[in-house]
Amino acid sequence: MTTPLEQFLTRAEALLARVEAVLPAAPREPDWRLAHAFRWRKRSGGGAGHLQAVSHLAPIALDDLQHIGPQKEQIEQNTRQFVQGKPANNVLLTGARGTGKSSLIKACLNQFGAQGLRLIEVDKADLADLPDIVDLVAGRPERFVIFCDDLSFEEGESGYKALKVALDGSIAAQSDNVLIYATSNRRHLMPERMSDNSSYRHDEDGDLHPGETVEEKISLSERFGLWLSFYPFKQDDYLAIVAHWLATLGCTPVQIEAARADALRWALQRGSRSGRVAWQFAKDYAGKHA
Repeated sequence: MTTPLEQFLTRAEALLARVEAVLPAAPREPDWRLAHAFRWRKRSGGGAGHLQAVSHLAPIALDDLQHIGPQKEQIEQNTRQFVQGKPANNVLLTGARGTGKSSLIKACLNQFGAQGLRLIEVDKADLADLPDIVDLVAGRPERFVIFCDDLSFEEGESGYKALKVALDGSIAAQSDNVLIYATSNRRHLMPERMSDNSSYRHDEDGDLHPGETVEEKISLSERFGLWLSFYPFKQDDYLAIVAHWLATLGCTPVQIEAARADALRWALQRGSRSGRVAWQFAKDYAGKHA
């Protein structure tokens, strides 16, 4: 016959087992030797996240990115400082679509991966997990760039505040082996409306000051130390990018020259002369002619 103490201990163990099943598990540490890039993944039903190794990286190099020289120079220098253990900034890349923002970050990984750079891609929906990710990599000898692609927020989204805290707003010190690189088509990461203009006010000296709504919208982007802006390409720049990719894909100089008119028609159909459109045309043309 069991004693009251034994019955109590049995019930306590059962209760603890039920509580442990509800509590989120600690993030699992991956095998860092498997890859240079990782994705933060969570099950659709929720639960703890984990880092998934990316076995096949896009083979893009910095030399493949044409006509964004100033932006390329700045992010390459910032990343080099970071890899060497020197002070470096979080980076926000904004501007025209298809101009190489995401490709530039991937090219930096290929450039500095052998020197210890690692990339962790995090979806906007998982930005609330940034503290867990930072804790997971803190103390590691590698240098980690957390990559947030095509970032934008609507009013009141939880990820907005989570990113602000991760950038520069927590009571805890930032880990010196983690930076955040984000891309967006929006300069301030949030929609800007005509009504925002009504919140501006003039002081006695005639200076113009934004209202609280505008201040809140620009407060996130201001936490990035380095801003890189990207602009639509001119026609000659677009054709030069097309020529680069056609040569990379095996086309001859004669074929490249003959492709110019087709490349312009391709861009006209898509309403954009971007690096992405140039790459898409090059694949189509080279597949037919190279």
